[in-house]
Amino acid sequence: MFESYLINALLAGICVSLIGGALGCFVVWKKMAYFGDSLSHSSLLGIALGIALGINTTIGTFLVCLLFASLLIFLQDKKILSNDTLLGILAHSSLSIGIVSISLLNKKVNLDSYLFGDILTVTPSELIWFFFATLFVLIILYVIWDKLVLVTIDESIAKAERINTSFIQLVFLFLLIIFVATCVKIVGILLITSMLIIPAASARQISSSPLQMGFVSSLIGVLSIILGLFSSVKLDTPTGPTIIVMLVIIFAIIFPLSKKINQT
Repeated sequence: MFESYLINALLAGICVSLIGGALGCFVVWKKMAYFGDSLSHSSLLGIALGIALGINTTIGTFLVCLLFASLLIFLQDKKILSNDTLLGILAHSSLSIGIVSISLLNKKVNLDSYLFGDILTVTPSELIWFFFATLFVLIILYVIWDKLVLVTIDESIAKAERINTSFIQLVFLFLLIIFVATCVKIVGILLITSMLIIPAASARQISSSPLQMGFVSSLIGVLSIILGLFSSVKLDTPTGPTIIVMLVIIFAIIFPLSKKINQT
């Protein structure tokens, strides 16, 4: 029999993998890896906000990430600096402010658990949040999938098809914020982007359509959670990084196989 904490961790990890796999495909296609990394860095400030106000840190993370994304869009419209420069400034400033804020709270905080994840401490109440967040994201993705794919492929064609491209992109950004807010608990702030990029990059090698890539990416994420979780317990290693190591191993296995498939 498995311990209850392992079951909670496994179910929470599967939830995050399902939405991360699908969203990660668009992050790879849109070349938004740096944006995802910047968004995850800002989440530490949200954690500090949650601790300071005595609210759930996931809610604090969601609010700050929403503010971060809104501020980025506003500054992009002003065209003061290039996108990568803006992302660098906002990401590292929010990360630094978050660390300083937590140190000033005079509360005992395990910073490592936020930086590298603490999936083994997922509570039943948090598991409910993971479940509903996953259900919400998957339903919205199902509704906008075709439009989001078209916007990603060619925005001008999407506009010609009378698709509100700005709205679709905002919805995608909102779903990405939900993912970051939930994934902090699983692999931590520093490794969130890996859960988006590596499964999608692996799936891209062996998929023939966007929908297939989304399914395969999610399955790879789930497999990494299962392997990483039980390997970390067996080997007594940090769970979050172990999950990412499993993702890297899967990618390393798929990459050469994909070349053989393409050659046949």
